[in-house]
Amino acid sequence: MDQLKPRLWTAQYFLVVFMTFLFFLCLHMMNAGFPIFVTGVSKNPAIGGTTMTAFMIAAIITRPFVSFLLQKIEIKKTIAITLCIIFICVFLSYGQTSIPFLLCIRVMEGIGFGLVTTLLATLVTSHIPSERIGEGIGYFSMATSLGASLAPVVALSMIHSFSFNSLLLLAIAIIISILGCSMFIKRIHSNHQHKNQGTIMDYVFDKKVLLPSILVLFLCVTFGGVFNFIDGLGKENGMGSQITLFFVIFVILMLVVRPISGKIFDRKGHKGLIVTGSVSGIIGLILLTITNNLFMLVTAAVFYSICYGTIQPTLQSWAVSRVSPEKKATANAMVLNGMDLGMAIGAPTLGLIAGHTSYKFMFGSSSICILLLLVIYLFIMSRSRNKKLKLTVDHRSHQENTDLKQIRKSK
Repeated sequence: MDQLKPRLWTAQYFLVVFMTFLFFLCLHMMNAGFPIFVTGVSKNPAIGGTTMTAFMIAAIITRPFVSFLLQKIEIKKTIAITLCIIFICVFLSYGQTSIPFLLCIRVMEGIGFGLVTTLLATLVTSHIPSERIGEGIGYFSMATSLGASLAPVVALSMIHSFSFNSLLLLAIAIIISILGCSMFIKRIHSNHQHKNQGTIMDYVFDKKVLLPSILVLFLCVTFGGVFNFIDGLGKENGMGSQITLFFVIFVILMLVVRPISGKIFDRKGHKGLIVTGSVSGIIGLILLTITNNLFMLVTAAVFYSICYGTIQPTLQSWAVSRVSPEKKATANAMVLNGMDLGMAIGAPTLGLIAGHTSYKFMFGSSSICILLLLVIYLFIMSRSRNKKLKLTVDHRSHQENTDLKQIRKSK
């Protein structure tokens, strides 16, 4: 049966996935490096943190308008122009120590990040056969996670071994590489690019994608907590550097889980994946509250990795499959914004909880977000199923009444 499936790994699909990996590696390298550099210059960690806040807000505000923008400019050209702007921003930040200037640079980079991530997600879905949408987005999501996970390691190594400016030079080299790859992208002409029908709001929002976007927000609240405060948990329970094994397991399982979950989505849909992933996430976060040895840490990491590696690409695949081709950018933008908002909410909120209680209590309480995700999902699915059942019953009843009237007339 698999031999009859349309081909997934075309040259264009591979190219976009590779560009995505490089782009997430590059931007998240700077996300890790900028706060450290600005904190060192300003001697104030809060100011260092604002560089990340400015970046995220700019990306979140920009993304919803990508679908509308694609009416005016072709996707390949938009990616190339945006990459050039990001290149200029990184180049101008070399050797700078002015905090206001660097904050402006971060806003511009955030706008670029919001545009390019949405465009790449939209571009990759246009190269995925509809029968393999789950599997295709699974590999795409794996590239984003791999790039984002490796980025902090590369950034810290460059800063500690050389300097922040050397990190910027590496980022410039990667951007040039991505720009070179973008020259080989084939132009995609969508019907909606030549139409001016609908308002901006029609391209910014689609109610069909609202549920996946809300669910991914709840998921990423916990993701923001885990990746910002897992080190604090290690110090609290005396595990020290052993806690970094959590990240190693996470990256490895992303490479394994996401392609598998994508194939399951294509064959059986989203229900089993979201339920299984949610239960795994709750178990993983609760295990973190009692983790005090390596075995418990590994077990917690496995369960949480299965949760995130299953649910995130499933929700994105579900969102994209629910909309028409011209709304794919809208669907991707809404899901990506849900992810970023979740992490932006999760880090400070869970940090506040940890500050007033403990990291163990914080991780336990964050499992409520996964529980809410599961409850909302099951409730909406139940309502949808009951509505379909009622429509089916009403239709049959109407058909039976019509048939009965026809019998009476014939008599």
